[in-house]
Amino acid sequence: MLRRAFLFAAAGLSAASATGPGAWAAEPKAKDGDGKGDVGQYVELQPVGLPIVLDRKLVNYIFVRIRINLTSTANAARLREKEPFFRDALVRTAHRTPFTLPSDLAAIDVAKLSAALKRDAAAIAGPGQILSVEVTSQAPRRRGLTPAA
Repeated sequence: MLRRAFLFAAAGLSAASATGPGAWAAEPKAKDGDGKGDVGQYVELQPVGLPIVLDRKLVNYIFVRIRINLTSTANAARLREKEPFFRDALVRTAHRTPFTLPSDLAAIDVAKLSAALKRDAAAIAGPGQILSVEVTSQAPRRRGLTPAA
């Protein structure tokens, strides 16, 4: 009897919490005071290590997080399933022609990476699906590297 009462109480609490403040966690959160939430569709890529090459020698890896922003007409669920294909294209492109900044070996060339991945992502997703590509973070494996003069 006590066990049955406990189960009913637990079920009631879980139903009450589903309609409470926890249910609002899926809503967009406002950014620092600008009044706008995180609107739009996107595909968040898992962190990827990209090589930094100087004089044909590997000198560092930069671990990047990338968000591919989609157009409003794109099918976000279908494109999220293609996330491994986007990462594969990024890794293949980065090893073919590294996104090395000549002035800083602890950072990547964001503009070059964004342009290359946008081109590859458009080929994977189809025309009119990709809005932009942004690098949300980059963390070097080794810090403080400067190119030899």
